[in-house]
Amino acid sequence: MTASAPARLAIIGAGAWGTALALAAGRTRVPPVTTIWAYEAEVADSINREHINPPFLPGVVLPATLAATTNLAEAVREAVTILLAVPAQHLREISQRIAPHLARGTVLVLCAKGIEVGTGRLMTEVLAETTPGVTAAVLSGPTFAAEVAAGKPTAVTLACADEERGRELVSMLGSAALRPYLSDDVIGAQIGGAVKNVIAIACGIVEGRRLGDNARAALMTRGLAEIMRLGTALGGKRETLMGLSGLGDLALTCNGIQSRNMSLGVALGRGKPLGEVLGSRRSVAEGVATAAAVQALAEKHGVDMPIVGAVDAIVHHGADITRTIAAVLERPFRSEA
Repeated sequence: MTASAPARLAIIGAGAWGTALALAAGRTRVPPVTTIWAYEAEVADSINREHINPPFLPGVVLPATLAATTNLAEAVREAVTILLAVPAQHLREISQRIAPHLARGTVLVLCAKGIEVGTGRLMTEVLAETTPGVTAAVLSGPTFAAEVAAGKPTAVTLACADEERGRELVSMLGSAALRPYLSDDVIGAQIGGAVKNVIAIACGIVEGRRLGDNARAALMTRGLAEIMRLGTALGGKRETLMGLSGLGDLALTCNGIQSRNMSLGVALGRGKPLGEVLGSRRSVAEGVATAAAVQALAEKHGVDMPIVGAVDAIVHHGADITRTIAAVLERPFRSEA
C-alpha cells in the first residue's frame, strides 16, 4: 500500500458502527478508497447525496468521497480488505452472499460482537464455513460509535492469526484517534466482545431497579469471571480477556447509557416488556440473541455462568426479574478464585 495507490476498503453494514469505521478509515495516513454497503436504499441515498446518515449516526457529516451502495457484489469488488459490521446473527447470510465475489487474498475483519444462535459458532467459525481459505481478523474493544465518529481517542484489539496480515491491517486502519493493539488470540477477542453484551444487560437491569453502584460493580466483576471461564475453556488467553477486548469493553458497556445493551437492561429493569423495547429501536442489541448462544455454550462445556443464565432466563424464557435476582443472590457462598 502506497500513497499513490490507496487500498480499496469495503464496509458491509451502514449502521452506526460501520459508518463510524468509514470515518475512522478516512483519518489514516493513507486513506483507502472506501465503499459502504447499506441494507436500506434510503440510507445509501442519504450517504451519497447529502453525506449524512441520520437514522444511525445523526449530526455527523460524512466525507464526500465515501460511496454507498445496496449492491453487495459492487461493494466488495476489488476490495483488499472488508470490514463486516453487520449484526452477528446475519453474518452467515451476508458472508455466503459475498463469497463468490471475493478477490484472491481479501482479508475479512469481523466488527460485530456475538455468537451464532442455534450453532454456537463464533464469528470466525462462521466465516470458515462460508468463506473457506480467506484470512479472518477480529476488531473488538471499548468503542462507542459516536465517539469513534467524532475522532475521540479510542484503543481496540485487532486479533489475527496471521501476524503479517495483522500488521498490515494495523497500518491500514490505525491512526492517532483509533489505536489498534495487535493480538493473535481471535478466540479471546470474540468471547470478550460477545459475552460483555450479556453482562451489560444484567447491569442495566440493576440500574433500572435502582439496586445501587455496589451491585453493578459486583456484577461487572463476577461477569468478568464468567467471561474468563468460558474464554479459557474455548482456548482463549487470559491476557486477552483482561485487555481491551475483554475487561476494557466490559467496563465501557456496563457503565455507559450509550450502550444499547445496558440501556435495554435499564428499560427491562423499569418494567418495560422486551418486545416493546426492541420494537422501539432501529439498532440491534446483540446481547439479547447472544445470551441464548452463550448459555448453550456454557452448558455444553460445563462452564458455570449464573449471570448469563439469569439474563437468558429473563429475555428468552419470561422469568420474573425480581425472582431471578433473588435466586442469584441466594446462591451458596464460594471462594472468589
